[in-house]
Amino acid sequence: MKEELVNDVLNRLMTGELSEYFVKNEDFMDFRKVLVKRKDFKHFRGIAQRNGDVLYQYLEEQRS
Repeated sequence: MKEELVNDVLNRLMTGELSEYFVKNEDFMDFRKVLVKRKDFKHFRGIAQRNGDVLYQYLEEQRS
């Protein structure tokens, strides 16, 4: 996944334009590399799915 696409998806989750985003196992590491660099990283929740896929959501309150 390209960094620009990941940032676009993360921004859309943050603004509420998207309620959740599904990341396939093969794209997970590319997605995560961009995610962990963000200042609002702790506002994102990743929910593990089958086969290593992850469903991401944005939380108003940052997780601990």
